[in-house]
Amino acid sequence: MSQQPSAAPAPTSAVATVSERHDWWRDAVIYQVYPRSFADSNGDGMGDLEGVRTRLPYLRDLGVDAVWLSPFYASPQADAGYDVADYRAVDPMFGTLLDADALIRDAHALGLRIIVDLVPNHSSDQYEWFKRALAEGPGSPSRDRYHFRPGKGKNGELPPNDWESIFGGPAWTRVTEPDGTPGEWYLHLFAPEQPDFNWEHPAVGDEFRSILRFWLDMGVDGFRIDVAHGMVKAEGLPDLGSHEQLKLLGNDVMPFFDQDGVHEIYRQWRRILDEYSGERIFVAEAWTPTVERTANYVRPDELHQAFNFQYLGTHWDAEELRTVIDRTLDAMRPVGAPATWVLSNHDVTRHATRFANPAGLGTQIRLAGDRALGLRRACAATLLMLALPGSAYVYQGEELGLPDVVDLPDEVRQDPAYFRGAGQDGFRDGCRVPIPWTREGSSYGFGDGGSWLPQPAGWGELSVEAQTGEPGSTLELYREALAVRRSTADLGAGDAVEWLRAPEGVLAFRRGDFVCVANTTGESVALPAYGRVLLASGEITETAGEAKVPADTTVWWTRA
Repeated sequence: MSQQPSAAPAPTSAVATVSERHDWWRDAVIYQVYPRSFADSNGDGMGDLEGVRTRLPYLRDLGVDAVWLSPFYASPQADAGYDVADYRAVDPMFGTLLDADALIRDAHALGLRIIVDLVPNHSSDQYEWFKRALAEGPGSPSRDRYHFRPGKGKNGELPPNDWESIFGGPAWTRVTEPDGTPGEWYLHLFAPEQPDFNWEHPAVGDEFRSILRFWLDMGVDGFRIDVAHGMVKAEGLPDLGSHEQLKLLGNDVMPFFDQDGVHEIYRQWRRILDEYSGERIFVAEAWTPTVERTANYVRPDELHQAFNFQYLGTHWDAEELRTVIDRTLDAMRPVGAPATWVLSNHDVTRHATRFANPAGLGTQIRLAGDRALGLRRACAATLLMLALPGSAYVYQGEELGLPDVVDLPDEVRQDPAYFRGAGQDGFRDGCRVPIPWTREGSSYGFGDGGSWLPQPAGWGELSVEAQTGEPGSTLELYREALAVRRSTADLGAGDAVEWLRAPEGVLAFRRGDFVCVANTTGESVALPAYGRVLLASGEITETAGEAKVPADTTVWWTRA
């Protein structure tokens, strides 16, 4: 546990200096900060909350509405903070509760909202409850708060069922009992250091309702719920009956994911959230088989938003994109929730690298691909995303056009999935390399003491310093796009687009006086000039009412 005050600083008002804009979350642009890789204030090579606080003016000037912070709680860091040992404490590597309080206050003063991660599916194996469960042995009330089971086989030497960990291998680990003998097994859908809570136990729900209030009283504006599709397991923990279960994720409702019982939990949480002023929100990380099942999480009495993973995994292909856009809008419309759009996050290869490679390689890629092609498509995809109705998410560094770092030496990798060969590819470190702020310096302005993952040579030329004020830079494109989005009445919230006729491989849609055209082909196309050009991701030419749109380019027009 961290050594710091156990009580929170005096509560702040989450709306004291933040804009009072009604339903702000319906068209918000939310920026994901991965704290260990954003900014390092004390020179230890690890990003921290004070580093984030000092860079808040940059985020305000970028034009985002809110900042989502990946976990900064007290943790042994077996899975980069998603193994929480104390939900009411800040890990010393990131600072203290006072640093969190200062960050929230400064963000509100700048008109930014703060969303924090919540990890309710599992705790750390260093969480006090789990340590007590191990110490007290079989049959103890503490073990009921997790999923402890006797093993199968003559001597209990086999796991209780056939479930597999998302990180590879069985989802069960056998414990050594206090008397030194092999004993029960416990469930962990992720790393062994992340035991799953038993949400059938009332103490678990009580604890998390208390945790919600703790952070809401500190002034946070919402929560991103990690593994929001987890928590509830099918009664009896039945065998799945197949191997290579990871291939089934996203295709079927699993006995450990997307169970209907999660929705009653969220209805209880929503009632708590609605007691607080300032339109606080919940965002679900819910991997579901279909976007229609995702919509179940954002019914009016549950959560506000859910990540659109179907969109993130879509190739740079006009037909595929249109299908996902239509299905998303159609699914969200009946429940009155905004669609969300996202291209990158801390778990997938950055889209500037995904789009640099041929389609079909998945969302974790270890190939650099064609850097110029990837960046061109990434910029075009960003303008398309920001033109769609609903809310958009930006992952730190994508506004710099950062590629994934695909050549990290094996000895520096820290992704736990990398060390469990039967699981995911384990190359998430490539998108987590600390971002560059300046052209030079020991870590390109990240901090004075290097960085926890090595940064590539030439990183400085992609830095904030190098791109600021530079015509045609990715950073200036993002700044201009976010400014135009905020000032254009037909952009932002909504639940529909009007598709326009367009050549094969081209998307064109209208929203009021606004028109967006995205050319996903490798060739220039000639189209009608739909009005005055607001913004384009590439150089277009217009002649006699016709516009020539280059390959892999998106254009924004207005008739106003």
